[in-house]
Amino acid sequence: MKTDSPVSCGRRWWDWAAVCLCLCVSLNHADGQEANETEPVVEANAPAETVAVQNIVDDDAIRDRLTEIFDSARNAGWLTDVEVKLQSGIVTIQGQADTDEHRQWAENVARKTEDVVAVINELSIDSAVDLGTTRDVVSKSLDSLWTDFLVRSPLLVAALVVVLFTSLLSKLASWIIHRLLDKRGMRTSLKDLINQLTSIAIWIAGLLIATVVAFPGMTPSKALTVLGLGSVAIGFAFKDIFENFFAGILILWGYPFDRGDFITCGDVTGEVKQITIRNTLIRKLDGELAVVPNATLFKNNVDVLTNQPQRRVRIICGVAYDEDVAQSRDVIKQAVQSCETVQGKRTVEVFAKEFADSSVNFEVAWWAGSKPLDIRRSRDEVVAAIKRDLDEAGIEIPFPYRTLTFKNPEQLGFQSPEAVGDANGSGGNYSPSLTKANPDG
Repeated sequence: MKTDSPVSCGRRWWDWAAVCLCLCVSLNHADGQEANETEPVVEANAPAETVAVQNIVDDDAIRDRLTEIFDSARNAGWLTDVEVKLQSGIVTIQGQADTDEHRQWAENVARKTEDVVAVINELSIDSAVDLGTTRDVVSKSLDSLWTDFLVRSPLLVAALVVVLFTSLLSKLASWIIHRLLDKRGMRTSLKDLINQLTSIAIWIAGLLIATVVAFPGMTPSKALTVLGLGSVAIGFAFKDIFENFFAGILILWGYPFDRGDFITCGDVTGEVKQITIRNTLIRKLDGELAVVPNATLFKNNVDVLTNQPQRRVRIICGVAYDEDVAQSRDVIKQAVQSCETVQGKRTVEVFAKEFADSSVNFEVAWWAGSKPLDIRRSRDEVVAAIKRDLDEAGIEIPFPYRTLTFKNPEQLGFQSPEAVGDANGSGGNYSPSLTKANPDG
């Protein structure tokens, strides 16, 4: 077999190295040409790319041409009192322009004119208020709006029909949900939650469809994108509304009170009339309607008065110290048990509680209906029964005794006890009561 000599292998390596070097040089040369071919940044007031030396257009010809162009612009109302000055290819434009856009247009026209070296733009913006022009602009804007409204009126009518259909669909869905859930024996608040969430979902879908119908360029994805971009701002602006919204969902989902319950929250006590997504309507005991935000009910203590069908009622009843305590206890207990509004006759409790100033006080406790009206009616019946039975048994319900002591009773027109005793000849025995002095002696 024939093999290559070391000399031929060395030459072959040198040939490959030469080829690689040529490729690198060619690539660098191409990159340099591409870099040179990039357009330089031209300044706004840069001179012309090429300044001619021979066959130059006369300044008068350039001036006449620019004057003719600017006269046409003046007839259109763009420029006013325009004067073109020219010296050695340098153009100076003087006068007024109605807008900055037309001022820049005049400068560009002069710069692009043949053999113009530079342009000095001394045009000023006309700041005078033209009521006629303003009126025309307003009229054109109103005409454009009216035309756009007429063009879109069929789409707006179709969108309105979609909104009306959404309203009917929401009411139909509410009726169907109530019919289906009433048969399942579900809690009222949970049914209200499902109903309201279904209604909200239907309205969101209906409004999206109406928006797409009224504005064909709008799509549901774009609308959702806009909502996503504005979610942070909406969250900060409507923080309280969203807080009440989520609190309302939690209350409707599994809170211990429902419509018809009597609750107490702070200074508000009344019957729950309606629980919505945002607030709760409470009819107070005086007939006033209180609108309480759901967040307030969710974050504060709430007493549910009708959580159980019965509530315990307590009153204090006192008898005189001369009466028998055991007998008084039995009479009071029998009086309470005889009342019709007392529920759970065996749970009536009567205990001697304390030694008061003029009586021995008993704590009387019994069970009655849980509604405020049931409590008031039962308390009235029990108090009347206790008073009647104690009077029949001859047990005294004492009045409070008060002893009044005066330092100088004579100044108030009363006789002192000593003077009363001397006048009656009773020595040291006298009545503890004060006697009014006779002003006639």
